[in-house]
Amino acid sequence: MPPSPSIRPLGSAPPLRDRGDACPGALRLHAAADGLLARVRVPAGDLTVRQATALADAAEQLGDGFLSLTSRGNVELRGLPDGCDGRLAGLLGDAGLLPSARHERIRNILASPLAGLDRHTPADVRWWARRLDALLCASESATALSGRFLFVLDDGRGDVAALGGDVSLVAERDGAGERTDGDGGTALLRVGDDPAALRIAGPDAPRAALAAAEAFLTAAEASGTGAWRVRELPQEHALTARDVAGALRAAGIAATHVPDGARPFTATTGPTTTHASPDPATGPTTTYPNPNAAPAAGPAPAAADSSAPGVVEGADGHHALAVLAPLGRLSAAQWRLLTATAAQHGSGELRLTPWRGVVLPGLPAAAAADRLAALSAAGLITDPSSPWHRLGACTGRPGCAKSRTDVRADLAHAVAAGAPVPGGSPAPAPGAPVYWSGCERRCGHPHGTWVDVLATADGYQVSVVRPDASPATQETRPQ
Repeated sequence: MPPSPSIRPLGSAPPLRDRGDACPGALRLHAAADGLLARVRVPAGDLTVRQATALADAAEQLGDGFLSLTSRGNVELRGLPDGCDGRLAGLLGDAGLLPSARHERIRNILASPLAGLDRHTPADVRWWARRLDALLCASESATALSGRFLFVLDDGRGDVAALGGDVSLVAERDGAGERTDGDGGTALLRVGDDPAALRIAGPDAPRAALAAAEAFLTAAEASGTGAWRVRELPQEHALTARDVAGALRAAGIAATHVPDGARPFTATTGPTTTHASPDPATGPTTTYPNPNAAPAAGPAPAAADSSAPGVVEGADGHHALAVLAPLGRLSAAQWRLLTATAAQHGSGELRLTPWRGVVLPGLPAAAAADRLAALSAAGLITDPSSPWHRLGACTGRPGCAKSRTDVRADLAHAVAAGAPVPGGSPAPAPGAPVYWSGCERRCGHPHGTWVDVLATADGYQVSVVRPDASPATQETRPQ
């Protein structure tokens, strides 16, 4: 995978980008050790059955027969041969997965996977995602965004708000704590790590997100640093909520500045008034939400934990199934089973999650348990008690030449031995993810507090990473 920016220590100078980013896409393939790699953007993780089928066809006809889920809810196809570009583009384009060739790498939109599905869901922000994607694909200026620039749309439960978005929208509940639709209510808009926010009307949220991204491009050009992400802007050109407010006014969007209204969510504490600076340049890393955390605005019943596998009870009598892919990797057969379940028993859609999972909405309550059992029998993670739950690893060998070892095979042996952390070290906190890496890049590592298992020349080194301290030698790349 192409190099990406390393973690910048607090107080250090921002990086100088003298070239465009080399982030792979569906049309710009990357030469990996196991063949070409394509990364297909799936805004908000939303797939139709037809689109999911096209991805399985591409994996089987052109790739290695597997699909990898990323922590931005996208799909990677590996083992692609030279000269497959045209056939791949045709398969994806025919399924509607490439609405704009010029914009395909910048459609990086994360949204709360359970929005609109569970019994106590906050706002359904999927409408925001669809509208924002359409606006991006119609924007000439947006083509200048980096393939790492990230939009995050949180429905108010705090599950994706901490995932390091460059532009984040968090839906607010109304004064009574009632559920609202994505096309109503209000939202808080944040940029980068600015603790302030802008309160805007829900219907304006997609346009406001695009205007904030365009404000970033203006700041990046003025800085002369070629910054790819908001956190890379030098201090004298830092983008703040007040700066974005001016851009919104110019676009005819009303906004109210909220100095302390965008309290971030963390993996262990929910909403908080303090915020450790996250990785400034890495995009698709993972934070696990706190299912007991209260939303940022107003009391309300606890929403479901969108990172946990199992059956999700809906408010309308339908259920959703949430499953995880072991180490984010699915065979084409497993993927087709998920697709068939969505088509025959669900609503005909699949939602990819930033925890490398899949949500299948719209199943009748009576069918949910049996369908989940079938997915479990196929090797998917369907129970939070699974030893594979919250275990992750980079690609490792043989897919990545930078890796020191086959970390996935090593992790599989460790799980079989009942010791997913070498040396038997306990997790530092309940639910903390464990992540194995083949080199100091630690591609795809989690946010928040996590257990770092790093391959070194002398074996695996184990340490605990907390929000205010990254590994001393860490540099990261999106995965």
